[in-house]
Amino acid sequence: MTDALQQRFERLYPALGGDEPFIRSLLHSGRRISLPAGEHICLEGSSCSHLAFVLSGTGRVYKLGESGREITLYRVEAGECCILTLSCIISEKRFPAFAVSESDLEAIVVPAAVIQEWMDGMPNWRRYAWDLIAARLGDVISLVEEVTFRRMDERLGFYLNQADIFPLGQKTAITHQQIAAELGTSREVVSRLLKDLEQQGIVEPGRGWIKVLQPPM
Repeated sequence: MTDALQQRFERLYPALGGDEPFIRSLLHSGRRISLPAGEHICLEGSSCSHLAFVLSGTGRVYKLGESGREITLYRVEAGECCILTLSCIISEKRFPAFAVSESDLEAIVVPAAVIQEWMDGMPNWRRYAWDLIAARLGDVISLVEEVTFRRMDERLGFYLNQADIFPLGQKTAITHQQIAAELGTSREVVSRLLKDLEQQGIVEPGRGWIKVLQPPM
């Protein structure tokens, strides 16, 4: 690992950057990788041989039902690790979902055996790992609450209300199927709800894009 890459890591992972024993071990064991967009990182049931520290790009972790429907559990972005991978390494269990690179992705990967050593011998890493798991678990619980207790039209409205994804008056390149995968429903349901919003003058849908004209909520 070059000095520039080390500095980049420490900037993205400030909670770990000041831990010299950790950094030395990372320099010795870590390997830099690059993945193109759309490449599967983990399949459901696969073993977790490495943990990735994302430097750039985004990975999406999702579940796939027997009907073929998807639901996004969470995303892993620069400065983050995948908690499912981490928990599988700690528990020596199989990966319970799917993970795919949503964009070109760059990361440092560390072997599972080294992660186990860190859990046993590096308190700062152990604290970071449990804090990461706790934070992400809260996100997943919120997702379960949404799926269980909120109507789909409310969930779609909340999703479209995210200005960082759907800036008002601007086209966002996204398909009905992609939205369905985010919300864990069918493309037909999304299309019907978007048609209702179009009639209300809230959105303008097109082929492969959506423009939010006014806040849905």
